Amino acid sequence: MKSLSLFSGYIYLTLAIITGIATNGFLKTTESFTKLTPTLFCISSIVVCIFCLSRAMTIIPVGFTYATYGALTITAVTLFGIFKYNQTPNLYGTVGLILIVSGVILLNLFGELK
Repeated sequence: MKSLSLFSGYIYLTLAIITGIATNGFLKTTESFTKLTPTLFCISSIVVCIFCLSRAMTIIPVGFTYATYGALTITAVTLFGIFKYNQTPNLYGTVGLILIVSGVILLNLFGELK
């Protein structure tokens, strides 16, 4: 098996984030998995998401990969909820999101790759 370049790892991570956002953003439309089309979309997109995450983790350290995936997905899904469902986070939710994103930025800037 060929080893992935760092660039390829980040491409896979980006795809994982996009499919993770799609999955989580559209879960509500499945109505507890009673609607077939949205359910199939969510299932297929989460499979692609996990595949891309696993590929990214072959080159990027697990902590960096998952922290970046988690923070960006949580933030984007929150924004998705604001715009699609008019669900605004309160002050504590907003502060929490800021802390999550700040933590990932610190991890990526000052964390050691080993």
